[in-house]
Amino acid sequence: MSNPVSGTEPPNRLLAGMLGTNDIIFMILACAAPMGVLAGIIPLAFAFGNGAGMPGTQLGICAVMLLFAVGYVRMMPHVKNAGAFYAYIAVSLNKETGIAAAYTAVVAYICAGTSTLGAMAFFAADFLHSMFGISSRWEIWAAIAMAAIAWLGYRKITMAAKVLTVALLLEVGLILLIDVLILYDRGFAGLDFSSFTPSTIFAPGLGIGVIYAINGCIGFEATAIYQEEAKNRKVTIPRATYGAVLVLGSFYVLSSWCLVLAVTPEKIQAVAAADPGRLVSGIAAQHLGEFGRNALNLLTVTSLFAAALGFFNNITRYMYALSRDGLLPAPLGRAHPLHGSPYMACILLTVIFSAIVGVFALAGLDPLLNLATSLSSMGAVGLEILLTVTSLSIPVYFARRHEYSAGKTLAPLIGGLLIAVATYLSLDNYSALTGTDLVAVNRLPLLFLAVALIGLAHGTYLRKFRPATYRQVGSTQVEEGRSADTELGEAPKTATA
Repeated sequence: MSNPVSGTEPPNRLLAGMLGTNDIIFMILACAAPMGVLAGIIPLAFAFGNGAGMPGTQLGICAVMLLFAVGYVRMMPHVKNAGAFYAYIAVSLNKETGIAAAYTAVVAYICAGTSTLGAMAFFAADFLHSMFGISSRWEIWAAIAMAAIAWLGYRKITMAAKVLTVALLLEVGLILLIDVLILYDRGFAGLDFSSFTPSTIFAPGLGIGVIYAINGCIGFEATAIYQEEAKNRKVTIPRATYGAVLVLGSFYVLSSWCLVLAVTPEKIQAVAAADPGRLVSGIAAQHLGEFGRNALNLLTVTSLFAAALGFFNNITRYMYALSRDGLLPAPLGRAHPLHGSPYMACILLTVIFSAIVGVFALAGLDPLLNLATSLSSMGAVGLEILLTVTSLSIPVYFARRHEYSAGKTLAPLIGGLLIAVATYLSLDNYSALTGTDLVAVNRLPLLFLAVALIGLAHGTYLRKFRPATYRQVGSTQVEEGRSADTELGEAPKTATA
């Protein structure tokens, strides 16, 4: 590939044409940490949710995410901005709400990224001890991972894409091998499709199952974050969005169903409840021996590292977009002249990640039970809120343009309402996500209310006292240079289909 940096490349911007459809799909799927979801979240859904109905629940959530994606991709030709959620909401509703969404997104992604980093450090130390009997502090692994993530984030995005692709292929390959062995062992006569029947799906615990199902799928929406760096973004990003939803959804449905078959629908809930943390590794050992168990434990570490790297890239591009639009200090909007990376945002985020991990370490808290559990749940809820608002804002955007269709109006409206229900279930059953009754932990989502209020106040201040910056909010790269004022004013005389 030729170097896209040339005399015609605009200075101080992300490099265009760097990522193809497959690159983005692999990056998004790696960020979702499918191994971590399958080994950590789905067993909990079996145990405390609707048991054998989890595969059917996953299928339903995949359909909901597709409804969201239908409207989401129709916004992409109109909003070319690395801020994604923030820019969509700003041009659809108003700039104040967009700023509130921006700050919420950054906080949610930081929570998700640091929680993943903490879990990775725990499993890395645990793997070293179980394999070689060597004890090591989790803080060392967190520091090593943070250094590697910062270096990859600083380099060209293609470098991170290659690392994420390798990590994803290894973990997915192992899980699919286990799936095939389970199906072969059961044979055609042993296949049981009761997991997809209404009576099994709507069993007691469905609400908890929905929470875990949607939290496992969160991450695919980040495709729009990379549209400024995509090849032929009008084709690449929609394909990557649909591809990520379909691949991720199919993977979870198939693999969770195979786990049910391996244990049997009648026993899966009781077996998972007895020891959810070792359900998948135990099944891997049954079919691949001790090698399978060790391989799964190792790939859990690489999966979580890949997810932390993916979140790191997402956050730095959010910071870059917000700085470019005048909401964060100007240096954060600088792109590296050679690598095209938001390198100043990378430096700041490395400090933030290190500080958060350092606070937990100095307090003597557990990286898995305290750091990962509390912040991962908070990040998931924050992203659910953003998915809801973004989906419901899409019909508003097109209504302002007098454009109505199933894809622009009906699909995102239904998808947004269904995600809103899932968000309510997550907040109402938040202790099920955190696994603790500690009031301080279970009230963490209130921080998003404070963050949103700060964003609204900031937007109001800009509108009254800094109108030039206010006009710029969310407008960067809108409609290839059209201002947000045009978008929120009268609709164009000719509307695109």
